[in-house]
Amino acid sequence: MHIIKEVLKDSIAEEVEIEAGDALLSVNGQKIEDIIDYIFLLEESYVELEIQKKSGEIWIAEIDKEPEEELGIIFENPIIDEAKRCQNNCVFCFIDQLPKGMRETLYFKDDDSRLSFLQGNFVTLTNMSEAKLERIVRYRISPINVSVHTTDPELRVKMLGNRFAGKIMQQLKYLTEHGIVVNAQVVLCPGYNDGEKLVQTIRDLEKLGEHLNSVAVVPIGLSNHRQGLTSMRGFTSEESANVVKTVAAIQTEILESRGSRFVFLADEFYILSGCPLPPYEAYEGFLQYEDGVGMLRKLMDEVHDFIDLHGRERASAYQRNVVIVTGTAAGPFIKALANELMTLYKGIHISVVPVINEFFGERITVSGLVTGKDIMAQVDVHQETDAVLLPINMLRSGETVLLDDITVEMLEAHFNKPVRIVDISGRDFVDAIINGGNHE
Repeated sequence: MHIIKEVLKDSIAEEVEIEAGDALLSVNGQKIEDIIDYIFLLEESYVELEIQKKSGEIWIAEIDKEPEEELGIIFENPIIDEAKRCQNNCVFCFIDQLPKGMRETLYFKDDDSRLSFLQGNFVTLTNMSEAKLERIVRYRISPINVSVHTTDPELRVKMLGNRFAGKIMQQLKYLTEHGIVVNAQVVLCPGYNDGEKLVQTIRDLEKLGEHLNSVAVVPIGLSNHRQGLTSMRGFTSEESANVVKTVAAIQTEILESRGSRFVFLADEFYILSGCPLPPYEAYEGFLQYEDGVGMLRKLMDEVHDFIDLHGRERASAYQRNVVIVTGTAAGPFIKALANELMTLYKGIHISVVPVINEFFGERITVSGLVTGKDIMAQVDVHQETDAVLLPINMLRSGETVLLDDITVEMLEAHFNKPVRIVDISGRDFVDAIINGGNHE
């Protein structure tokens, strides 16, 4: 029984009087194992839904629709099943580095291909039997995001702490040969999978062909809560520069043969090394944006484009005083943008506060891991401040809660000022600053 959380307005489901609180029992007489079954069975142009109403009454809803038309049903459990728990013991796992006392859901490690397909989560495939891989192919669960880290079988077993981890190349070959698009991730750890090991991993993945779509390389994140865990360290500036140089050479080579750079570095490597960010076009549509690849370049260029197209006409008309909260990694870039905006908009005053991560430790510099308590402790606002701006990646997806359960409403009460959430585009960034996000 799969409980329906919401029925979208003007949808097919609303038309046939399905309601929130009803339960889906079957589609075309077949029980539903998970969301993939549901999606696959709904590809038919005629479907029969067995629905149990809140009253307990059983209905059969007969529906004629276009083959790819959605019904407008949202379930309480998005995957209509329990998420598969990770069976690995990775030496770099960030969840193992969380302090005690946080909400229970943060300690859950998922390793579920369905969440990869639906939400973009990365999976390791270590819990995938041949039958499950065949199901991915049969249902065309594509694209999926795979945490590869290394293609060296022995090293992958060591890094993931799982004796089944060494089969990754066979698994990826099976998926890509059957048309499943894969985006790969490498969490780079000094002394483990960097240097020649990284080069070999990239070359092995590139040989899998066009369906191995891209590779993101991100640095290990280290909190101050690693007691009892494997000894690890972060990248130095010099090591980061070597990573940038190595990957740039491979990108040039692969671009010539493949027509794509194929492998992309997280922004942190450029920040750590002091190397300039690549140009906008070098990110090729920002294939791995959610993995922190190209976020700063995208924001900076979009801000400039927005100003050039729309921002100069009424530059003298805006009067605003705002505080922008960010992580220490992005701080210099956001300050540079703020200075440009204040030069253009004489009536705008922007204070940028890069928040030091006391909660996880100063080595954690990304804005997505800044907590509400650190914001409260480090951000000061003045009486003339109109609003405090937070990037959307500080919040839990779809909610107004930060990692430590501090809500936007709690921050507003603390500052006695409006707190505005800034979306990811350059237009949203400028708009939130100059007129509070009220598009004209």
